[in-house]
Amino acid sequence: MTARPEVCVGAVAVDAGRILLVRRGHGPGAGSWSVPGGRVEHGETLAEATLRELREETGLDAVCGSLVGWVERFPAEDHFVILDFWVTVLGDADPVAGDDAAEAAWVPLADVCDLRLVEGLAEFLHDHGILATLT
Repeated sequence: MTARPEVCVGAVAVDAGRILLVRRGHGPGAGSWSVPGGRVEHGETLAEATLRELREETGLDAVCGSLVGWVERFPAEDHFVILDFWVTVLGDADPVAGDDAAEAAWVPLADVCDLRLVEGLAEFLHDHGILATLT
């Protein structure tokens, strides 16, 4: 249990009708798909944390853009405040799972809701105009 809320970030990359997702290998959401992301480290800006987490979990480099939105999650006894940012991936390399990601892939937007997603992700993507409809 954390004594106070932890600040986390997520990287939202959408390109050619696809979104970049990772399947969590362990920790909160293990086995479920999510946008790449994690905790902000001491002394790190939100943009730096977003790009570091993206690189660690997918092997991809990007440019961090504006805030998409934020959510709060309360898994077990924890409290996470997650700020999700738009990112533009550089180059055309395929994602390679790393760090705590079991898989990393570009997923067609039409197929996202067919996956086992972390709690609230489908609604977040719909609320921010990334997914057109919820199925």
